[in-house]
Amino acid sequence: MNIGALVLLFAFFFLSCGYAQDTLVPAIITFGDSAVDVGNNDYLPTLFKADYPPYGRDFVNQQPTGRFCNGKLATDFTADTLGFKTYAPAYLSPQASGKNLLIGANFASAASGYDEKAAILNHAIPLSQQLSYYKEYQGKLAKVAGSKKAASIIKDALYLLSAGSSDFVQNYYVNPWINKAVTPDQYSSYLVGVFSSFVKDLYGLGARRLGVTSLPPLGCLPAARTLFGFHENGCVSRINTDAQGFNKKINSAAANLQKQLPGLKIAVFDIYKPLYDLVQSPSKSGFVEANRGCCGTGTVETTSLLCNPKSPGTCSNATQYVFWDSVHPSQAANQVLADALIVQGIALIT
Repeated sequence: MNIGALVLLFAFFFLSCGYAQDTLVPAIITFGDSAVDVGNNDYLPTLFKADYPPYGRDFVNQQPTGRFCNGKLATDFTADTLGFKTYAPAYLSPQASGKNLLIGANFASAASGYDEKAAILNHAIPLSQQLSYYKEYQGKLAKVAGSKKAASIIKDALYLLSAGSSDFVQNYYVNPWINKAVTPDQYSSYLVGVFSSFVKDLYGLGARRLGVTSLPPLGCLPAARTLFGFHENGCVSRINTDAQGFNKKINSAAANLQKQLPGLKIAVFDIYKPLYDLVQSPSKSGFVEANRGCCGTGTVETTSLLCNPKSPGTCSNATQYVFWDSVHPSQAANQVLADALIVQGIALIT
């Protein structure tokens, strides 16, 4: 029995859950970037899309959905573990209507993050706009469920936030206007300030259970090794040091928010350690390749320009790969991350 199943049994034992679909929370509402985008960018004029093969080749019906993965995201596995039979729709999709809204909505957008200017530059949905869409969603939910039930869903829903990776990899490290002007530590402080403001706004709109992901070991992403590793073997240590510095700051900010905001449950999911461990010792978890992604050469592919149906060299069995493309974990790695998330987030659902 995997960890997720154990947690599910534990939680069902301790909770008497009155939700119609026997889920541990009534809804999952998601904000952030490409680690959790389930298709919003399909509807935007941006380079950052995943609505074409080979993305999605191991997902339901082997169809691309806009997820930056060969299959399920870590948050999909989390939804499975919490008892959901279907996933909350991408808010910009036609599926985000009627009764589908009862189980939540996903506002995330690939290449978005805490840095508003970077998100706009990438033609992604900035967090401020994601929050505006969430307000709009609340109005639609009240029409579908009635105001009393809608208020209950909003209060008891699980809120997930994943951001920060794009801010560094697709903005700070490649933009001399920023990296020559501010240090990684100063940039981290700026981003965490945006995070704190976002949480306060979300709390003001009724959210009470929030899980936010830490930064992964950015220096271990195949793209970071290619672009910034120069002749360094393995992960780029200075970039991992920056990620760890950011993670300390966001943990501290989350602890302060929990003290400031009555009734808020907040957990920072550490994805740094589980992903770092996978990269350092892939064979311990049944993986073979951790230095490059499965798609194409696996070293620089992040957009349709490089990971597409014609990409030469795409692997036949992604289950052996920690990374699907040069930035995003494979479905198999996402399962490992999801097991870590659900254990760390048990306090949010009990």
